[in-house]
Amino acid sequence: MKCCKIALTGGPGGGKTTAVDLFRREIGDEIVVVPEAATILYSGGFPRSKNEEVRLATQRAIYHVQKNLEDIQANYYQGRVLMCDRGTIDGAAYWPSDYKENFFDHMKTTYEKELERYDAVIFFETAAVGGSSIEGGNPVRTESLKEAIQIDKHLRDLWSKHPNFHIVNHSPSFIHKINEGLMVMYDLLNSIRGKSNSKTLP
Repeated sequence: MKCCKIALTGGPGGGKTTAVDLFRREIGDEIVVVPEAATILYSGGFPRSKNEEVRLATQRAIYHVQKNLEDIQANYYQGRVLMCDRGTIDGAAYWPSDYKENFFDHMKTTYEKELERYDAVIFFETAAVGGSSIEGGNPVRTESLKEAIQIDKHLRDLWSKHPNFHIVNHSPSFIHKINEGLMVMYDLLNSIRGKSNSKTLP
């Protein structure tokens, strides 16, 4: 089986990181999680600022770290399924000007090329759409509920063009939402495995 990449995305506080961590614990070595580049950089002391030039430089750095993390994991873990905590397209939603075309020009790539990097996309809608807290214990998250909803909308506009796009909508019950997300992951992985053998996951 060739390496397959699944992007997990969505607005802040969507539950994707929790879902993919649970999935990794359940499935084990059949999948590899590619961590979120932004969290790695910010946790390591990468500067944050509302200055436009700083924001541009920050998103360039995040894009290249994300891309290279995925490429490293794909080569190191050949034959495994990569679950990517966010993807290279996400930065377009945080870009301070035109949130699509201008971003991809700066990265010397195209929107279509970045979509093709991924075999499937699972979108976790932010809890902010229901007025719920998005803190979730992540110290690098700084968005307000209003900002989270706006980012969520931009991300959905960008990723929903992928031909294998799946959405996990907000639910008042976080457990229900995570379970729904896990079932989408199971279905995708079963589909991937079905192309190479008849193995069925639990």
